[in-house]
Amino acid sequence: MVNIVGIGGSLRPDSYSQQALNLAAKRAEILGANVEILDLRTMNLPFCDGGDDYADYPDVERLQEAVRRADGLILATPEYHGSVSGVLKNALDLMSFEHLSGKVAGLISVLGGQSNNNALNDLRIILRWVHAWVIPEQVAIGQAWKAFGPDGKLLDEKLSQRFDQFAQSLVDNTRKLRG
Repeated sequence: MVNIVGIGGSLRPDSYSQQALNLAAKRAEILGANVEILDLRTMNLPFCDGGDDYADYPDVERLQEAVRRADGLILATPEYHGSVSGVLKNALDLMSFEHLSGKVAGLISVLGGQSNNNALNDLRIILRWVHAWVIPEQVAIGQAWKAFGPDGKLLDEKLSQRFDQFAQSLVDNTRKLRG
């Protein structure tokens, strides 16, 4: 069984990024993965100062240890000003090679406007820098306010199929690479 940690990069109470993360996690679980969601909205994380002493913030150790134990990651971010959210970037900055190197990662971005790949491309660069493996399948949800029904389910069948392909690729590639 592969262990996957999901992290959403939004602090909004009704976050579309979190909804997308939860959908991807459920689909990965159906495929046999064990998925743990780390909800940054409930964690007390400081701004990264480039050091490694965060003793006053036990959630930093919780984040680092969960990712260190994981085989793979699902990262979901809103796209803010053409890039990854500061919240997700800060969480990644609180970790290092020892936590992220060798992890298999799947990426999701959520936008209020038209879909593009800016945040996803920036996340690919960040993860490549720390020696993680990013799967080729990714999900970008444009006009997120139209993508989800009141029950949180996706309204577009093609987008739902993308989530299925995304989860399948993440689980399969994590099994192959982390074997």
